[in-house]
Amino acid sequence: MEKQHVFIVGSKGIPAEYGGFETFVDKLVQNQSTDEIQYHVARMSDRNDEFEYLGARVFNVNVPKIGPAKAVVYDLLALRASIKYCKEMCIPRPIFYVLASRIGPFIHQIKKQVEDLGGVLYLNPDGHEWKRSKWSLPIRKYWKISENGMIEWSDLIICDSKCIEQYIRDEYKKHDPHTAFIAYGADTEPSVLADDDEKYVNWLTEKGLTPNEYYLVVGRFVPENNVETIIREFMASDTTKDLAIITTENPKLHAELEEKLHFSADPRIKFVGTVYDQELLKKIRENAWAYIHGHQVGGTNPSLLEALASTELNLLIGVGFNREVGENAALYWGRKQGSLANVIAKADAMDPEKRAEYGRRAKKRIRDAYSWRYITDRYEKVFLEAYD
Repeated sequence: MEKQHVFIVGSKGIPAEYGGFETFVDKLVQNQSTDEIQYHVARMSDRNDEFEYLGARVFNVNVPKIGPAKAVVYDLLALRASIKYCKEMCIPRPIFYVLASRIGPFIHQIKKQVEDLGGVLYLNPDGHEWKRSKWSLPIRKYWKISENGMIEWSDLIICDSKCIEQYIRDEYKKHDPHTAFIAYGADTEPSVLADDDEKYVNWLTEKGLTPNEYYLVVGRFVPENNVETIIREFMASDTTKDLAIITTENPKLHAELEEKLHFSADPRIKFVGTVYDQELLKKIRENAWAYIHGHQVGGTNPSLLEALASTELNLLIGVGFNREVGENAALYWGRKQGSLANVIAKADAMDPEKRAEYGRRAKKRIRDAYSWRYITDRYEKVFLEAYD
């Protein structure tokens, strides 16, 4: 039987170092359970060669350093290389799976080449990229136009959130989009590090933190993750615990928030940098008193799934995406003044048995609907049924 060849374009590549799409592709390949699929994964690089990783063919794509347009050029070059490979190797009925809606203005021409091969074009639209405040207005407009083009010409749109799937169906009804829902994944395995592991203990000491005496935030330092609301409400709360914020650098936003909130005067507020060691990050999550999630733009957020898988108590901003994932396994707050401070007070006062019950519900939620094994099985089914 002919293998089903799947070309994945749009992640920075595997092995994954960091990032949602990169981790997804890595897990898809790691958990592959059928030999009927051959994955070909594009990898952003400064050279053009290839190697094998866990049975997948990884092909490097040399992308010129041209600023913000680099990601668009990368996707186009990766698709061009994929189409050329299919022609040279006489691959029948390939699937091209594009991650994110960056190349909508150019996709019509590419779709014609895909059709000439007898192939299909699949898309993961990611979240509402056009809403992200980090982009200037012209770039946000480009994202929206690009999204429209990608939806119009894709044979299947795979959404990692039911809310995103509904948005695609409603917003682009005129294109009659063919959609499927397959979530992002997480695992519930505990960290390999013990509570007294030197790596974790040293990190705590360096950051001035104590196990179970800190609330935790993990995510990019951008306005749409509601860092301002979280810090303001935490400062207004009576908790004696710390707030550990694991985030990327954004000096401009940091200075703006300091001017507004004067959070440096509150010893509980601690910006602790980034943590790329996944086992250390998992241990930090496990020993947090609670995780606070403020992400309100996008689909199923990887850091939310990781928190539900590792942290006993989770406090989520109550937007549709987060309620869809957390269901009854978390507490919810809003942006209204006093909302999060009240939830923090509730979390501080919660008895151990109730906390444990939230932890059990959260892990069950991940095991039932978001395990990588379950997600991989769903993808394999979709890929193998592409031409049925």
